[in-house]
Amino acid sequence: MPAPAAGGGCVLVGLTGGIGAGKSTVAALFAELGAGVIDADAIVHQLLAPSGAAVEAVCAHFGRGVLDERGGIDRSRLGQLVFDDPEARERLETLLHPLVIEASEARIAEMLADDPSMEVLIYEAALLVETGRAARFDRLVLVTAPIEVRIARLEQRGLSARAARRRIEAQLPDEQKASLADHVIDNGGPLSQTRDQVEAVYRTLRGEA
Repeated sequence: MPAPAAGGGCVLVGLTGGIGAGKSTVAALFAELGAGVIDADAIVHQLLAPSGAAVEAVCAHFGRGVLDERGGIDRSRLGQLVFDDPEARERLETLLHPLVIEASEARIAEMLADDPSMEVLIYEAALLVETGRAARFDRLVLVTAPIEVRIARLEQRGLSARAARRRIEAQLPDEQKASLADHVIDNGGPLSQTRDQVEAVYRTLRGEA
């Protein structure tokens, strides 16, 4: 694992997992314990918002039909295009990845500068392993949940079961990610069980266990 990034004793942690696994829930639990948290999806939102750095490049590849009424990218419309087309999804990831890296590295540096005593900084992102960026972090935490649980969660977000399963299958299987992870958190059960696991991992990251 690489040395901690520009933060002295701060441990930089990549938090990843497939769609519907509950990464945001786990990230929020880490935040409650005192960890800093950066959400890569929030960075993507900013890049695709009106006047965002990725808007024109996305339009150049996918057409102006992906714009919403405010001049940003309609993520739902774009998602329908790319999840049905692996080549289109790869083009989008290739386009966004450098921009996300640039913005996230700036945010990491900013948070460490704002709080030099920070002990744990969590970077939550879905595609850390797929993009090869997992090696950037001192530790990798994988969030998992049974596929049927993930499908049910995605249905609650408005996807059909078929669309949910298709999106899950488009991502790298948990088994392959687990082989690279330092810690695996099972988020398929009650929140209390997830909380217990997060607390145990947090103690380890801080060198308490």
